[in-house]
Amino acid sequence: MKIDFTVNGQAQSVDVAAEMPLLWVLRDRLGLTGTKYGCGIAQCGACTVHLDGQAVRSCQVQAQELQGAEVQTIEGLGTPATLHAVQAAWVEQQVAQCGYCQSGQIMQAAALLQTNPAPSDSEIDAAMSGNLCRCGTYPRIRAAVHAAAQKLEG
Repeated sequence: MKIDFTVNGQAQSVDVAAEMPLLWVLRDRLGLTGTKYGCGIAQCGACTVHLDGQAVRSCQVQAQELQGAEVQTIEGLGTPATLHAVQAAWVEQQVAQCGYCQSGQIMQAAALLQTNPAPSDSEIDAAMSGNLCRCGTYPRIRAAVHAAAQKLEG
């Protein structure tokens, strides 16, 4: 099935099986390996990307759902020279330990701040609850979300 969609602002056209998960389209067909495979059943959040502005688990979105869609991955959120506020806050707060979950965490946090620019601790915890961190950096994640909110505010 030929799918035409946009990834990180660039038009893409792929010919893949209709049921192929977006995760594999991104990683295997487009070479965007920042989005990680964690569990394959939408329980860990490692594969979180934005689909038409909403945070989704890319392991559960089928290619046939992508026609005309806009996808943003961690590679399109910011650049090494110009980090997105969430990415900068992640660095400043030293959130990452092993780092495996971080792209999904960052994409989830960015989506949260798009809809709620000044979330409370409980709102952050609720929004981020589907993104697991095996290293347990949840307090630093919360601090980074608050720091990013302040950056985006000013």
